[in-house]
Formats: sequence, C-alpha cells, structure tokens
Amino acid sequence: MSLKVCEEERGEWAVLRVSGEMDLVTSPAVRQHVHDAVADGRRSLVLDLSEVLFCDSSGVGVLIASRRLMRSCAGQLRLILPARGAEDGSHVNRVLAALGVRRLFDCYPDLNAATGTGRSAAAGPLSA
Repeated sequence: MSLKVCEEERGEWAVLRVSGEMDLVTSPAVRQHVHDAVADGRRSLVLDLSEVLFCDSSGVGVLIASRRLMRSCAGQLRLILPARGAEDGSHVNRVLAALGVRRLFDCYPDLNAATGTGRSAAAGPLSA
C-alpha cells in the first residue's frame, strides 16, 4: 500500500491528512510536507493520522522530528489519533503508546477538536 498526503487549511492551521502506510519508503514524503508547510510560514500544523493503517519506527521518527521542528520555530503540532476502542483504535496511537512517546504529542480525536472549531473543540486533547 502507498501513502497519500492531502493538504488543506483550517483557519490558522495547516492540515495534512495522511492515509496509507508510514514506513521507511513512504515516511520521507510526510517529512517533506511538514518542512514545506514550515517553509511557507505555517506555525500551526495538524497531522491527521486517522487513516494511517501502518506505522513503523521510521514513521515514528518523522513524527518526533516534526515535533522538534515545530517547537524550534515556536510553532505547534497536533495529531489526530481517534480512539475508536481499545482493540480497534488508531494503529499510530497504539504504536506511540507502546514506544512510550505518546505523551510527547498533543493528540485529538478529530479535526474540529484539533483546530478549535465545531462542537468537539471543547473536548481538548486526549490524555496519554
């Protein structure tokens, strides 16, 4: 399976919707999209990972590097990692939790919550 990244804007937020698999071959594309957003002056970024079916260590590395990049330019990074249930929740959510790095990220259940719009905005970030 391949990786697809779609870009959109939601107010001050640049949103990258990622779908498919984040692995050694595909995750550099996510990294490039994040770098492009920062180069364009975006300092508020949402990575929607709700449609990512697989994520290996290189994908996790891209997420950690993206966090570091956004912090270095006084920006903010939010992840969308829906928790559908203990057994069928987001694959990326489970990987980050298993590696003990989930707490490094501000994670939200959906785009409205992540960007502070709509009814679910009041929910705030998901706990680790």
